[in-house]
Amino acid sequence: MVFRIGFLLFPDITQLDMTGPYEVFAKIPESEVNLVWKTLDPVTAGGGMQILPTITFADCPKLDLICVPGGPGMNALLNDFETLDFVRQQALGARYVTSVCTGSLGLGAAGLLKGRRAASHWMSLEMLAEFGAIPVPERVVIDGNIITGGGVTAGIDFALRIVADILGEEAARKIQLGIEYDPKPPFDAGSPDTAGHALVSQVRAAAEARQQERHAAVKQAAARLAAS
Repeated sequence: MVFRIGFLLFPDITQLDMTGPYEVFAKIPESEVNLVWKTLDPVTAGGGMQILPTITFADCPKLDLICVPGGPGMNALLNDFETLDFVRQQALGARYVTSVCTGSLGLGAAGLLKGRRAASHWMSLEMLAEFGAIPVPERVVIDGNIITGGGVTAGIDFALRIVADILGEEAARKIQLGIEYDPKPPFDAGSPDTAGHALVSQVRAAAEARQQERHAAVKQAAARLAAS
């Protein structure tokens, strides 16, 4: 049987949240990977890359795995009822409900993380608590069938974990070797724990406007969930 995978696509997505795990999942035998959005019109990712959806919400079949990537565009999605309803309905029958980076906020806004452990980008991690989730500062967090990746590049890690669960560790190792996933970053600055206070402060300051907007959107989405 075909293993159906769907990545939520949306304007101002961080494309690496999606393209990293896509590269891994596309190598699963008898898999079907779709990029899902409201229409088939090109979507502009952060940085200007144009990405074509392959299927619409209306035409998307039941998925075995749904993945919600993150990005600046997540702010608008947190109170986008059509998108949240699609995610919620697909999650009901999915074997794996997943996210990368701030995509976990989307899962939270859809009401899927209450009482669940979850990861997110370090600047937005604590916002998960607004949705009743338990924020965990780890690269990959597994809680039942919900698997969340931390920062942007964690998408590759979580995808390999899922391949190992489906096909076994040997298959996952082969894919890892095939894509030569052997990261050795030139600087020890990939985490707020190692980057140093000054650099963390600079990065936070540069993202302040987006984060304030996100916090307001999270508060609104959490209040709506509580009322319902």
